[in-house]
Amino acid sequence: MTTTTAPTSVTTQVHRVYIKATPEAIWDAITKSEWTERYGYGGRSEYDLRPGGTYRGFTTDAMRSVGAPDVAVEGEVIETDPPRRLVLSWHFLMDPELAAEGVTRLTYEIEPREGGVTRLTVIHDLEGAPKLSLLLSGGMEDVGAGGGWSWILSDLKSLLETGEPLAGSHHI
Repeated sequence: MTTTTAPTSVTTQVHRVYIKATPEAIWDAITKSEWTERYGYGGRSEYDLRPGGTYRGFTTDAMRSVGAPDVAVEGEVIETDPPRRLVLSWHFLMDPELAAEGVTRLTYEIEPREGGVTRLTVIHDLEGAPKLSLLLSGGMEDVGAGGGWSWILSDLKSLLETGEPLAGSHHI
């Protein structure tokens, strides 16, 4: 019997954050380039927000200067219900070994709560993608690969609540 470490054995990751922002503001921050360029890994995103439409997340100039491809992630819009729910197929292209793990499924659920707070839940089905699961869990942060979904969502929360991303966020 083979055993694996916890981060690589998780097939579905659920990340939740509460943000003092409207569902519409969070939807825009997820789906509009003028926002996606300001948090997380800083890449521009393009969405055709209808079922069957394409999604692409682009790399930054800094990423391309060290050999990254132009497109970091690509996929298809499976379901869209603005500003409440977005479901995508999600194919990570930044690394050939991780790209070979294939297409995963990413769901954003955006729910208003009391007091001007919105709950953002990211559900990433990573069945058959153990290395990608490790990366997105933050398990490769110490080797310069970034802090995964928790880090991206923390940066998004900071940006929406303060107008500024986390210090040094685009340098990971």
